[in-house]
Amino acid sequence: MNKTEAEFSNIVKAFRKRHMGKGPREIRTTFCKNWAICEISGNLSPVEKFISTSDDGKHILRQARTQMVKDMYRNHHPVELEELLDAKFVDLYVDIDIEKDFGMSIFVFDQDIGQKFGESDKSSNR
Repeated sequence: MNKTEAEFSNIVKAFRKRHMGKGPREIRTTFCKNWAICEISGNLSPVEKFISTSDDGKHILRQARTQMVKDMYRNHHPVELEELLDAKFVDLYVDIDIEKDFGMSIFVFDQDIGQKFGESDKSSNR
């Protein structure tokens, strides 16, 4: 991760903690074209881990978690992310593997943030 990707990860982690009560343990962000792809681990609370011990619980938890995250960004526009990237947030795609406690969030912006913050930023941090 380059410096801007790391800062993006920190903002997402704080945002989720503020709006969900618990942030993930770790986020790793990669910019690619107009996407910020976040690999997110350590999402589930102890109660959610207990709920996920049944197949029905896993299914319900996956649906609830993905919808809650989408609604959270819809209801609380991620201004901090837009300010960091100087780009407009357009959409969000979310999924989570409950058994692995690993999720992916793909943030879509209105411009090529990969080119803007990608390889040139990475090479300057070596």
